[in-house]
Amino acid sequence: MKQRLFILFFLLTGSQFLFSQQLSVEYIMRDPSWMGHFPSNLRWSDDSQTIYFNYNPENHPGDSLYKIELSDPQRYLKVSRAERQSFAPANARSNGAKTQKVYAEGNELMLYTIQTKDKKSILEWPERLSNPTFLYGDKKIAFESKSNIYIYDIESGKARKVTNIQSGSKSENRPTKLNERDEWLKEDNLQLLQVVREREEAREKRQAYSESFAKPEPYTFYTGSKQLSNLQICPDGSYVTFSLITRAENKNTIVPDYTHLSGYTTNLNTRSKVGDQPTRVEMGIYNLLKDTVYMVNTSNLPGLKDLPDYVKDYPNKKWEAKERDLLLSGPYFSTDGKHAVINVRSFDNKDRWIALLNLDNGTIKSLDRQRDEAWIAGPGIGWSFSGGTMGWLPDNKHIYFQSEESGYSHLYVLDVTKGSKKQLTSGTFEVFDPKISNNGKYWFLTTSAVDPGERHLYMMPLMGGKMEQLTSMTGNNDVAISPDEKNFAILYSYSNKPWEIFLQANEVGAEPKQLTFGQSEEFKAYAWRDPEIVRFKAEDGARVPARLYKPDPEKSNGAAVIFVHGAGYLQNVHKWWSTYFREYMFHNLLTDLGYTVLDIDYRASAGYGRDWRTGIYRHMGGKDLSDQVDGAKYLIEEHGVQPGKIGIYGGSYGGFITLMALFNASDVFTSGAALRSVTDWAHYNHGYTSNILNEPFNDPIAYRRSSPIYFAEGLKGHLLIAHGMLDVNVHFQDVVRLAQRLIELGKDNWEFAVYPVEDHGFIEPSSWTDEYKRILKLFNDTLID
Repeated sequence: MKQRLFILFFLLTGSQFLFSQQLSVEYIMRDPSWMGHFPSNLRWSDDSQTIYFNYNPENHPGDSLYKIELSDPQRYLKVSRAERQSFAPANARSNGAKTQKVYAEGNELMLYTIQTKDKKSILEWPERLSNPTFLYGDKKIAFESKSNIYIYDIESGKARKVTNIQSGSKSENRPTKLNERDEWLKEDNLQLLQVVREREEAREKRQAYSESFAKPEPYTFYTGSKQLSNLQICPDGSYVTFSLITRAENKNTIVPDYTHLSGYTTNLNTRSKVGDQPTRVEMGIYNLLKDTVYMVNTSNLPGLKDLPDYVKDYPNKKWEAKERDLLLSGPYFSTDGKHAVINVRSFDNKDRWIALLNLDNGTIKSLDRQRDEAWIAGPGIGWSFSGGTMGWLPDNKHIYFQSEESGYSHLYVLDVTKGSKKQLTSGTFEVFDPKISNNGKYWFLTTSAVDPGERHLYMMPLMGGKMEQLTSMTGNNDVAISPDEKNFAILYSYSNKPWEIFLQANEVGAEPKQLTFGQSEEFKAYAWRDPEIVRFKAEDGARVPARLYKPDPEKSNGAAVIFVHGAGYLQNVHKWWSTYFREYMFHNLLTDLGYTVLDIDYRASAGYGRDWRTGIYRHMGGKDLSDQVDGAKYLIEEHGVQPGKIGIYGGSYGGFITLMALFNASDVFTSGAALRSVTDWAHYNHGYTSNILNEPFNDPIAYRRSSPIYFAEGLKGHLLIAHGMLDVNVHFQDVVRLAQRLIELGKDNWEFAVYPVEDHGFIEPSSWTDEYKRILKLFNDTLID
């Protein structure tokens, strides 16, 4: 009996016994399932009675679909296969009345009735069809098949083809003309052989007679060698728009896989390097009433030939003012089909235009131009072919969009009939995911108005006004609004609490109720720290945000570690559960050992507006590095950290900054761990790098002062380099070249850890454990007396 009681007591309290000891790298770097199971990807049923989400309480290899029904919100159930098969797919399009949805299933056109949840096939087509959508009035459905648009009449049950688009050229679809030699042979044969000649003459007469009664050849548009994409039909069925893409042949790089299951070294064909030739995009309009095609003309966009400011740094180079290459997205049609706008980006990403498109002749009128001498980006602004936040108000004459014109990404409306623009939100905060309410009178929008480190849902009148805060929990409130807009399903987390689902009524001040409880007893047994959010002064006067982990005074060892998050444009100083959860747990471990830890949202981090975002333009390793140096000074001056006892580490962009810190601020940082780090920006990808540094052949100054490999001679402290050999993002070649440079410079205070089966983001717990054991050993050996 005593033995049974002891076993029961251990099962109930064993995790508390565990955490009476120190955290260990081996413990925290296990498969994350030890922490518990946490929901993701919230969505509602069409009738607003059920919340669906991805979950994995059984620790299966992958998540499954679960549901919580409002009739019994304290219980979650796994969704059966039969129920999943009864759903309309996520890409199904609703009619204007929100009573039906249409979608494609192979070669069948499917209609789903929302109230009854019935679905039926309304058309069987001989070919695969895609992208069905209701036309204005909901009596017809347009769909795509074999690169053409068809319209299905719901009442008659008949479908007709409305475009005639073919790949290749007209000449390729005609009989091949004989060359000079073959033409001579044919004529010689006809002259020699009378019967053959008479038969050919008779055939030609029959053909001419037949053609005299034939209908005129239908209009056909040929795409030539260009790729057709983005077929869209105007809601009133009068026009079809499409994109023609000419892809440049840019050389890709190879990443060898030395551990391939075949036993042979195989090559992974990966991305190209910065400096790509542009993909050319043209937009066409198929006028169904006139049965003709014309291309959208962008030559009148204001500033289309503007040169960037940085050209002044190269006075000896001849710069030609010419029309820049463009990326066009859209069109975005008004609901009644009377208006259309397009989003246009320059390939150098320094301009974004929103233009009114005249569907009758393909001309455009610029409505808004956002110019940034660095690069266009920010929440809701979009990227490449994406137009970001953009759509129409219910009046069919105002568009809405987001812009950083004020320095922060805010919501605007613009009257396309008058050209007048109005800013709806303002302040030193950013807007995310605005949505118009069902009644067309309000906005639902998430903002960081309370604090850069918090996200809350608000309601605001359609044409602007007071924002009413609808969520109240401190942290991140990622809200899924029920279709009837009566309830919110909230995916919520706090700094030391992973994501859980809460349910709240759509009322100001309503109390949210927690529906899931995913933390394991083992995870809850440790008192995970709520890091303090601080701001320290940078050398240029800016106030830099950071997360601070402080040890108990009696345990402090006088040493500090600065963590540098990756991704460049990413925020990690916030009050919600971090995507860097392994690093978060490692920082708890370091703090237990007596280290002070600082996690900085340096220049270029997300969440702080346009100037913060572009603070690294043309000089990576400039302000983003000096922010780390100023953070070190802050720790020395304010928190008792001893000079000479500061380390730094990070992955990807964080690895890059670590290298720059060890090479260019060696008097501040004694040691550092550079993980999966960029060493030479001329070898990274085009989409990210060219925005910040332009192209290496146009702006070599920016690349020379931004790439660690050029500063390797400055290494004085202790450096750990760790990299996955299958990294298809930052290639292993980066650190191989740096290693050779360090060897040639005669440096001996560095080490190299390679991970043969890992990509950019590690997967195997054994790899995470090995890497972080090496990081901990580096800091223990170099920062502690």
